[in-house]
Amino acid sequence: MTMCTTIASVLVTPLLTKYLAGTYVPIDAVKLSISTLQVVVAPVFLGSFFQSTVPAAVQVVTPYAPLFAVLTSSLLACSVFSENVVRLKTLMPSTSFTSDLAPNLQMQALLSNELGITILSVVLLHSAGFFLGYAYSTIFGFRETQRRAISIEVGMQNSSLGVVLAASHFTSPMVALPAALSAVIMNIMGSSLGFIWKNIKPVNDQNV
Repeated sequence: MTMCTTIASVLVTPLLTKYLAGTYVPIDAVKLSISTLQVVVAPVFLGSFFQSTVPAAVQVVTPYAPLFAVLTSSLLACSVFSENVVRLKTLMPSTSFTSDLAPNLQMQALLSNELGITILSVVLLHSAGFFLGYAYSTIFGFRETQRRAISIEVGMQNSSLGVVLAASHFTSPMVALPAALSAVIMNIMGSSLGFIWKNIKPVNDQNV
């Protein structure tokens, strides 16, 4: 499934970006496709090549690969935040969370600006991915362990790709902010969901 979505992303990502955002900013779908090919597909085939030619070395590196991936995505997110630190300060709500306002008013203050709306959009995006991945796999009769795997697959997306594409093809550094926020929020949500499911064993892991 990951391989299929990886290959499809070369065409689907540029086309969707042009369709959804092309009326607001100029988008070169061909260049986006080439960048996606370089960032996503090329490493996959390179990894397959090393797996077949030097499997012993791959086995040594594999245990450290997840940590390296998390560190890399975190550094990319930090670079975006550092580039936009001045802009982010202006987007922060004037009402502090340490104020005496009621929680609902504090939340309203947060969601009344661009940063709050962006955070909410990212949370809803990944929440929908986790939910729909699980729901549709249930409808189509997958086992519980498969449902959970599909849910994680759909809910966890390549935020690093979004950061790279935004930084490479758009002039404003703010364009990369949603992807950078996604890298942080997605990891928190995915890790939390994984922790919950780890402590809840599947009751019935048979085909329905």
